[in-house]
Amino acid sequence: MPSDLTGLTRRPIAATDAATLADLLNAIEVVDVFGEYYSVEDAADQINAPLLDLERGTVGVFDGDVMVGYSSAAHKPLAEGTHRVALSGGVHPDYRRRGLGSELLATGIASARTLHAIHHPALTLAVDVQNNARNDGALACYRAAGMTPLRWYSHMRHPLGAATVDIPTPEGFVLDTYTADTDPEFFAVSNEAYLERRGGVPMPLEQWRGLLGWQAFRPDLSFLMREAHGGEPVGVLLTFSWDADTKATGIRDAHFLRIGTRPACRRRGVAGALIGHAVSHARDQGYDRASLEVAADSRAGANGLYERAGFTVARTEVSYTLNV
Repeated sequence: MPSDLTGLTRRPIAATDAATLADLLNAIEVVDVFGEYYSVEDAADQINAPLLDLERGTVGVFDGDVMVGYSSAAHKPLAEGTHRVALSGGVHPDYRRRGLGSELLATGIASARTLHAIHHPALTLAVDVQNNARNDGALACYRAAGMTPLRWYSHMRHPLGAATVDIPTPEGFVLDTYTADTDPEFFAVSNEAYLERRGGVPMPLEQWRGLLGWQAFRPDLSFLMREAHGGEPVGVLLTFSWDADTKATGIRDAHFLRIGTRPACRRRGVAGALIGHAVSHARDQGYDRASLEVAADSRAGANGLYERAGFTVARTEVSYTLNV
């Protein structure tokens, strides 16, 4: 390991870097504790995200053939008013406190500017990054770059087992599961439910296909609620489970990545029933735990909904933003 950064090389991340990226992310997890472990296949899912511009939006830092740091900027293909570019990145614990994190953050912001100029030059640009709220080093790095805290997120967990509460399906609704036939309805409801969170623009179909193409997607634990009369879909829940997490921790976790209800159908028990149904099915299929993430300041009151279903906060993450 070099005492400075002069022996390191930098280049865009390539599809062939999945194995060394997975090793880097797992080394970061040991110290930063996101609750996320990666297999080579999981890292490949990240690298091969349909809308990620590897050449313009990513940089890997290498010591020989080993990736020791990275930066990734993901632009929004559709945006209104403000174009929000999401950054991710990290440095191997053995290579920290030598300025590499600050360098990679600056690189990510520069990548965001480049992507913004290509895709949405007429809009304003905001650069966002999210990290564990206890990662003092990363948060200090964000502040030094002029970023300010924007939002806090609660990562919540449910122990399943005896803690599982049966929540009946509201009268007038029925449940369906994810299949190729119901996929268009899942997509439509998810887009409408998340529209305000995405700045008023829908998720592109290509991005949806990429998300559901992850090996972690669990269609048998993903549910659609529809009106009993007429069959109109009103709410969705998508579940993912990462085998690398199970291997590393011994805990089989069902992660509810997306839970959404169409605005016109909210406050009718749809989300609560979807969660209760998914929790019960996860328990019955032998999962050890269920988890989800929610904005801690959720205007929809989601925190209380999840607490009533038996979830408790396990950790908090914070997002920082830079208005460019």
